[in-house]
Amino acid sequence: MNADCYLITGGTGYLGRALIRQAGHRGLKVAATFHTQPQSLTSDVGWYHLDLREPAAVMSVIHEVQPTVIIHTAFRQYDPDLMAVTGEGAGYVAEAAARVGARLIHISSDVIFDGEKVGAYTEEDPPNPITDYGQAKARAEALVQRYHPAAAIVRTSLIYGFEPIDRHSAFALAIARGERSERLFRDELRCPVFVEDLATALLDLAQSDYYGVINFAGAETLSRYEWGRLLAQAHGLDPDRIVGGFSAESPTPRPRNCALDISRARQLGYRLRGVHEVLRSLGRLSEPV
Repeated sequence: MNADCYLITGGTGYLGRALIRQAGHRGLKVAATFHTQPQSLTSDVGWYHLDLREPAAVMSVIHEVQPTVIIHTAFRQYDPDLMAVTGEGAGYVAEAAARVGARLIHISSDVIFDGEKVGAYTEEDPPNPITDYGQAKARAEALVQRYHPAAAIVRTSLIYGFEPIDRHSAFALAIARGERSERLFRDELRCPVFVEDLATALLDLAQSDYYGVINFAGAETLSRYEWGRLLAQAHGLDPDRIVGGFSAESPTPRPRNCALDISRARQLGYRLRGVHEVLRSLGRLSEPV
């Protein structure tokens, strides 16, 4: 790989695939990493196997690729290696990126907060996680700031899309079809972001000199319940099949308010649409639920 290259970690993930696709449309040279061998790999991308638990392997891949930009999307959410991959692994990427002089865009999450704030979280709000995943993401942010102070740390929300459909949307639609019986929480607030909007914003951010935390989330705050009803209608299903519940019913603590303030992103010219606007633009929604 030459020096003019974008390296996308987690290239076979949902966001990673969208980034690869959009980078290709822009004529960018792309390399990407994977951990579990995927069934098929895009031929015009330089693919590298990478285990984020191994700092020497991280350094080896990044040294070989010599990327101009690294967009770090890879993570684990539930397995025993959650902290090793999502938390400590981000530090290895940041340290290696700094050594080769690469621009680093690190993807963080809205669940780094306890969810008790009234109103949306800004970039100045410090992490206070109450879940294992939130703790790993908060650890990742701290390590990125330590090893690569010039990195951009992007806090985002539920990422959704339709080609292919994402796992969060698929879960809600399975409920709407009567295939699952779970409830969607009325008191858990998120700012769902369309994967294509997020990928566009990340690639644009990579070409800027912005560093530090920035919120890239959808422009609309919805409860999980409200979002599920919208998705059901958008797919021609009965939204009344979506049953609401409350986060107190969860056996594990969950942050309730994860709304992100995207004023800074808007001021800088990034376009991050709300769910209603996205669904209408795709011809999937006409009347409000």
